[in-house]
Amino acid sequence: MKTIHVSTGSPYDIMIERGILDNCGEIIKKLSNAEKITIVTDTNVAPLYKWRVLNSLSQQGYQTTAHVFQAGEQSKNLNTIADIYDTLADFKMTRKDLIVALGGGVTGDMAGFAAATYLRGIDFVQIPTSLLAQVDSSVGGKTGVDIAQGKNLVGAFYQPKAVLIDPDTLSTLPDQFITDGMAEVIKYGCIKDSEFFEMLANGDALEHIDDVIETCVKIKRDVVNRDEKEAGERMLLNFGHTLGHAIEKIYNYTGITHGMAVAVGMVMMTKASEKHGLTEAGTAYKIEEVCATYGLPTTDDASLEKIAEAAQTDKKTSGSSINVVLLEKIGTSFTKKVAISDLLDFITP
Repeated sequence: MKTIHVSTGSPYDIMIERGILDNCGEIIKKLSNAEKITIVTDTNVAPLYKWRVLNSLSQQGYQTTAHVFQAGEQSKNLNTIADIYDTLADFKMTRKDLIVALGGGVTGDMAGFAAATYLRGIDFVQIPTSLLAQVDSSVGGKTGVDIAQGKNLVGAFYQPKAVLIDPDTLSTLPDQFITDGMAEVIKYGCIKDSEFFEMLANGDALEHIDDVIETCVKIKRDVVNRDEKEAGERMLLNFGHTLGHAIEKIYNYTGITHGMAVAVGMVMMTKASEKHGLTEAGTAYKIEEVCATYGLPTTDDASLEKIAEAAQTDKKTSGSSINVVLLEKIGTSFTKKVAISDLLDFITP
């Protein structure tokens, strides 16, 4: 087992091991004195893994139930959160009890937000089953939901008790979900690790997926340790996300996945920053090439006017400006304030 310690205000471990799903009850028993555990999962993941996790928890004497919601970003809203609250209340969960988030990024974000707010905070454990969740969203304590005005505009920083990553779950994912997660993997190489980026460019990341997960988690762990509440350095983790979230919003979170939108956002923003002389020439081309290697798009039909307008409600907006994440070169990133009124001009190549 690989164990990576996170030293945030509420410290915890990230454990990476094949087959860990079947041992999750034993691990949780060492972390919590809960009597009841509610698994939050979706309609895609429940048929695959819900019973394995329930069985492991039941073997340790826990009373268990599950809340299963309709899979998809469209479910990431306050109505679903209210349904989760109903399940927790009907099961008579108390402050000593615990939620298990079993699934991808949408599940982890919502289960974490429910844990952060139900009874003003109960414990939760992340068991991410998608590549995107394993390398990114399950780590760092960001929880939340979307509202009509934008993505992740309602939420809380709330750290889990542990993150249990089983790479075997990736074998059941459709190719689309692996491709989706690779956008976040590429992001880490872009912002922090040029050698990792070059390894990804070889095209064989999936053959070394355990090491890829570990590298991404360690990069994020280090950033979160230094900046838990996104006051500075943690903003760098949003590379590609300002425009990516805007593109997702334009399509009402259907048709284009988060990873696809982030890939487009990384390339668009880097082309723009090259135009302004802020980024080493040829950097956008390198990102385009590695994205294409893993089947990710690098352009979108939405107009720049619509993208700039949709980005105005991004959570990184501050007053009349927005913090955008740019690259000096592959492996070196920084943030820059851009006036909202100038954003369209800035991103026009």
